[in-house]
Amino acid sequence: MLSIKNQFIMAPVKLGYATGDGKINDRHLNFYRKRSEYLGAMTPEPLYMDKGLRELPTQLGIDDDDKIEGLKLFTDLLHQTDTKAIAHLNHPGRMANPKIPGNYWLSSTDKPCENGGATPKKMEGEDFRQVIDMFAAAAVRAEKAGFDFVELQFGHGYLVAQFLSPAVNDRTDEYGGSFENRTRLAMEIFDAVKQAINIPIIVRISGDEIIPNGFHVGEMTKFAELLEQKGAAALHITAGTACQTPPWFFQHMFIPKGKTWELAGKIKERVNIPVIFVGRIHNQDDVTTLKEKYGAEYFALGRALVADETVVGKITGEIKENIRPCLACSEGCLGGVKSGQGLHCVVNPTVGTELEKTITRTTKKVAVVGGGLAGMEAAIILKERGAEVEIFEKDALGGQFNLAYLPPHKESLKELVDYYKKEISEKQIPVIYRETTAEDILAGNYDSVIVATGSVPSVPPIEGLTTYYWTEFLNDDQLPENEKILIVGGGLIAIEVSAKLISKNNEVIIVEMLPDVANGMEMIERVMTLKELKENGVVIYTSSVVEKIDGETVTVKSEKERFTLTGIQRIVMATGMRSLNPLATELGGKLPVTVIGDAKKTGKAQTAIMDGFVAGLSAE
Repeated sequence: MLSIKNQFIMAPVKLGYATGDGKINDRHLNFYRKRSEYLGAMTPEPLYMDKGLRELPTQLGIDDDDKIEGLKLFTDLLHQTDTKAIAHLNHPGRMANPKIPGNYWLSSTDKPCENGGATPKKMEGEDFRQVIDMFAAAAVRAEKAGFDFVELQFGHGYLVAQFLSPAVNDRTDEYGGSFENRTRLAMEIFDAVKQAINIPIIVRISGDEIIPNGFHVGEMTKFAELLEQKGAAALHITAGTACQTPPWFFQHMFIPKGKTWELAGKIKERVNIPVIFVGRIHNQDDVTTLKEKYGAEYFALGRALVADETVVGKITGEIKENIRPCLACSEGCLGGVKSGQGLHCVVNPTVGTELEKTITRTTKKVAVVGGGLAGMEAAIILKERGAEVEIFEKDALGGQFNLAYLPPHKESLKELVDYYKKEISEKQIPVIYRETTAEDILAGNYDSVIVATGSVPSVPPIEGLTTYYWTEFLNDDQLPENEKILIVGGGLIAIEVSAKLISKNNEVIIVEMLPDVANGMEMIERVMTLKELKENGVVIYTSSVVEKIDGETVTVKSEKERFTLTGIQRIVMATGMRSLNPLATELGGKLPVTVIGDAKKTGKAQTAIMDGFVAGLSAE
C-alpha cells in the first residue's frame, strides 16, 4: 500500500506559470493550494533536470540547489493537510522543445520525433553516465525539498521510453535490440536513484504506445515485473507517446475512454505492488467502474482537477455539490500552455487568472436574457450571491453549445450543458421560455439586465443564394445521406459539420477564402479531423470564394482561376457568426445593461463562461 491518507493522487499537469527561472511562485502555490486538501498525494508539473532539457520556457525545474527553497514551499503547503508530495522527474530526450534557446537533444536514435522536432544525438559513452547522474541528483534535491515520493517518467515517449520502444530504438549495442537491452537504461537509472535517496520511488510507464511497431502491454507487463523486483513502490500506468499518439498522451476526447484503464488492469494482475489508474477519471461513476471491473485502489486525476478544484471532495462525498466536468477537450489547458499564457480551462474561469470566486451578497433583481453558457454561468453566480435572478430563453438552455457535442467524438461536451441545467434546477432559478422584449424587462422591475443573446450566422451576399443550411441537420435524425454538399467557409464550424456529414456517405466540398482551414481549432482535434476528412475524400479549396449560385451549379473564383462545381444538392453556409444584441440598444439608459458572451463579441465557450462569471460577480 502507498502510505497516503486516501486513494486519490493529482497527476502531473504542465502549468507553465514560471517566469523563466524555473522557480515556484505564488501563481503555482495558489493553484496547488486550492486542490490539495482532499488529495492523498499531489504531483506538481514535470520538473526539468537540466535547463537545456525544457519542454516549456516557463517550466518548473529541479536542476540546481537554488530550486530547493521554492519546492519546499510546495511540500510544506501540502503537508499542512497531510497531503503527500510526489516529484515527477523526466528527461524528454528528443522531445525537448526545439524552440527554446540552449536546449539539446539526446535519444536512443538519431531520428527526430515523428510529429516534428530537432534531430537528436544518438547517446554514447559519457552521455549515459550524465543522464543517470542527473536523475540521481534531481532525486536527492527532491528529498531535501521535502517530497515524500519520487516518480520516474519512463513512459509517454520520453527518453527512457525512447530506449524501451522498438519503434524508436535502432541500436545494435547493449542498449538496443533485445528486451533486456532496451530496458537496461531504465534499470540503471532506477538503481542509481534508489541508492541515492531514502524515499519511495513510483514509476510511470505507458502500458502501450498505441503504434503498430512500438511496445505493447505484454512487454510492459514484463517491464512492470522487473520494476517490482527492483523495489518500485508503485506503478503509474498511462498510454501512448507524445511523438506519434499525442491524443493518448493527453487523454483527449477523440480517443476511447477506458482503454488506459484496461492496460493498467492487465498489469495489475501480474504485480503485487500498487498500480495507479489514470485517464479521464472524472466522477464517482468512473471510480466505481474502476473498482468493480479492475479492483483499482489508487486513482490519479489530472485535468479533472483543473476543471473542478474540489472534484475529489465531491467524489468522496465530503462536498455535496455537482462536479464541474472536464470535457477532455485540451482547449484551455493544452492551448493555454502552448500559447505561452500558462494553463487555463474552458469550464473553470479562475484557472490561470487572478479571478477568485469571492461572493459578495446582493439582494438585487436581475434578468438574464439568453440561456447559453454565458447566461447560465452569470445566473448561477448571481443566485449564489443571493440575487433574485430570472433567465429568459426563447428555445433551450445551452444555446448554440447544444450543437457543439453533435459532431463525431465530441459527445463529452454534452456534460457541460447537463451540469449547468442541473445547477439551475437545483438552485431553483426560474427559466422563462419566450422571446423577450424591452417592454418585458422594463415591466419586470429588474434592477439590471444581463444580455447573453448570443450570435447568428453571418451570411455574405452571394449572387443566386436563396436556400441554404447552417447546422440544423447536426442532429442524427435530420442528417442528409448520399448527397453532394458544398460548405462555404472553412473555420471550426465548417470542419465539424464536414466531419458529421461524411459519416452518412455524403460527398463534401469546402470552399474557404483564407489560405488555410480549421483556423482556431484546438491542435489535436484539428490534426485528427483534417486527417479524417482527407481519408474520406473531402475536397478543400482554399484562397477561393463562391461568386455565383445557379441551381446546382456553383461558380468559384480562386487566386488563379474561375471554375464551376456541378451537381450541388445542398449548400451549407459556415462563414462565421455575428453578435445579436438588439436589447442592449433598446434598454440603454433605462436600466444598467451588461452584454456578455457572443452577444458582446463572438468567440469560444471559454470566453463566454468567463464573461458570465465576471458579470455574475460584478452585477449590482
